Amino acid sequence: MFMLACALLPALMWLGLLLVPWRPWSTREHLEADPTMGQAFDLSDVTVLMPARNEGDVIGITLAGLQRQGTGLHVVVVDDQSTDTTASIAAAFPRTRVISGQPLPEGWAGKLWALEQGSTQVHTALTLLLDADIQLQPGMLATLVAYKRREQRQLVSLMADLRRTSGWDRLLLPVFVYYFKLLYPFALSNSQNRFVAAAAGGCILVDTQVLRRIGAFASLRDALIDDCTLARQVKQAGYRIWLGLSRDVVSVRPYGTLASIHQMVARSAFTQLGYSTGLLLVVTAVFSLAYGAPLALLAAPRVWPLALTAWLAMTVSYLPMLRYYRLSPLWALLLPLSAVLYLAMTWSSAIRYWRGVRSQWKGRVYSS
Repeated sequence: MFMLACALLPALMWLGLLLVPWRPWSTREHLEADPTMGQAFDLSDVTVLMPARNEGDVIGITLAGLQRQGTGLHVVVVDDQSTDTTASIAAAFPRTRVISGQPLPEGWAGKLWALEQGSTQVHTALTLLLDADIQLQPGMLATLVAYKRREQRQLVSLMADLRRTSGWDRLLLPVFVYYFKLLYPFALSNSQNRFVAAAAGGCILVDTQVLRRIGAFASLRDALIDDCTLARQVKQAGYRIWLGLSRDVVSVRPYGTLASIHQMVARSAFTQLGYSTGLLLVVTAVFSLAYGAPLALLAAPRVWPLALTAWLAMTVSYLPMLRYYRLSPLWALLLPLSAVLYLAMTWSSAIRYWRGVRSQWKGRVYSS
C-alpha cells in the first residue's frame, strides 16, 4: 500500500497540474515588443525610476536601451551608495537625472529606500520601476504602455528573460520562472482573485497616483520580496494588475555558474516560505514525492504504470516553458535534477537565516 500511495499521489499531482483551469504551466500570458512602435512613440508621461547599487558593468546597457524606446521619456537613477562607476555612467546619458542616495535607515530594504528617495522626483502619470540590469528591446516600453491602457490595468509587469550563457543557466534559469508560475499562477494573479497577487520587480509599470495612494514605498519598506508585496497592496486596494512573460525584457546580468544562481535563489527562498521550518519540511516532502518517487518506482512491479504517468505528466508540464525560451525539449528530462538543486538552495537559504542572516545583496546583510 505504501508503494502504491507513493506512485499514485505524484501521478495525481502532475495530472492535476495539467488539468487545472488556470494552467500554471502555460506561457499564454506574455507580451513581446511591437516592432511598429518605435522611437516616435510619445513617452513624456512616463518616468523610469531605477535604483542602482554598484551596477557599473550593466547600467550603461540598460540606459542605452531606454534611449531607443520613444520620445520625451524621463529617467531618474538613484545611486544607492555605489563604490564603482555607476553614477558617472548614468550621468552621461541625456534626460537622465542621477540622485545620490542617502545612507540606509534602520528598517528599510536597500532597493525600497532608493525607490522612496527617487519617487519624490516623479511628476508624470506613469512610473516604470526598472532594475539596473534590465534591458528593454526597441518598442517594448511603448508596447507595455499601450497594453496597460487598452486593458485598463493600474499595474503591469513583465518577467525578464534571464541570460543563458552556460549549461547551468539552461538547466536552472527556465526552471526558476517555471516555479515562480507554479507558486504565483499568472492567470489567478491577473484575475480578480484577491488571494493571489504577483509582479516581476525588474520591470513594473504603474500609475504614479496608485503608488502614492497605497503609501509606497514606505508601506513595504522592509519587504525583501518587494515586487509581490507591492502587487498584493495594489490589488487589495481595489486596482487591477497584470503579470506576463517577455523575451524582449532581458536581464543582462550574467550568471553562468552554479554559485551565482545559488546566490540569487538562496537570498530569498526561505523568505518565500515565511521563515517557516514547517513549510520547509512540507516543501521537502512534496519535492521528494513529486520528483523523486516517479523515478524511483519506474521499475517497481505493479506500480510502474503510475510512476511512468507521473514522470510523463511532469515532463509535459515543463515543455511549454522550454519552447517559449527556445530551448531543446531534452532539458525536460533533467527537471528532477533541477528540483534537487533548488531544494538544496532553499535549505541553504534556511541555514543562512538560522545563522542570523535574513538576506544579503550587494554587500548589505539583513539580519534575521
